[in-house]
Amino acid sequence: MAGPSTAERGERQKQESGPPRPSRVGRLRRPRKLIILLASVVLAGAASVWVLYGSQWLRVDRVTVSGTRVLTADQVRKAADVPVGSPLISVETDAIAARLRSELPRIDSIDVVRSWPNGIGLKVTERTPVLIIEKGTKYVEVDAKGVRFATVSDAPRGVPALELKVSRSAGLRRFGTDRLVREAVRAAGDLPAAVSRDTSTVKVRSYDSIRLELKGGRTVDWGSGEKGRAKARALTALMKAAPGARHFDVSVPTAPASSGS
Repeated sequence: MAGPSTAERGERQKQESGPPRPSRVGRLRRPRKLIILLASVVLAGAASVWVLYGSQWLRVDRVTVSGTRVLTADQVRKAADVPVGSPLISVETDAIAARLRSELPRIDSIDVVRSWPNGIGLKVTERTPVLIIEKGTKYVEVDAKGVRFATVSDAPRGVPALELKVSRSAGLRRFGTDRLVREAVRAAGDLPAAVSRDTSTVKVRSYDSIRLELKGGRTVDWGSGEKGRAKARALTALMKAAPGARHFDVSVPTAPASSGS
């Protein structure tokens, strides 16, 4: 019987010897490539850090202000105290926003944004007075949240005055002055636009006794600050039905009443 052929013996030798082993040069090249790759990553990271923190390209050199109405841009910049010349990436925007709210209570909200490559933007939203409280010869402005945010020498036009004529009663001890102010603000915010423009004074005697004094000597008993939308609808309908009336009562919006002529 004939033995295996030369080709068969060669194939068997290949199977027994296994796959070809890589040369020593190939084994040395792989770690070298890995080292080069790691070094490139480290160098790129170091370069990025230097560009962000060490270079002169990305440093704060301008501060822009937008959204102001009463405040000036200089007032906002001064209160913000942005570290001009510092790396833009290192500026603490939350700290600037907190500083502005603390230094300028007129600011309702503030958005501090990085404006690459070298600017800081301060987007301001100011509080709007819905009521004023007379204090000596000056006026305290109160916003829609009941926050007393500024004292001014001149009363802003079109903003009703708030009069708190509350006795030292159990109701005052229960609700407190701040709560009563918020109720007055709540009532002022629910007024129909036409009535709001004509309102000169909002008088608060107790939690459920808010009265509006309108131009021309007309008055409105509003009651508490509750059910404001229903009261606004009732007042609008009542004024249309009795245009010559001098007094309106919507403290119970389901049973409004008018009187006088």
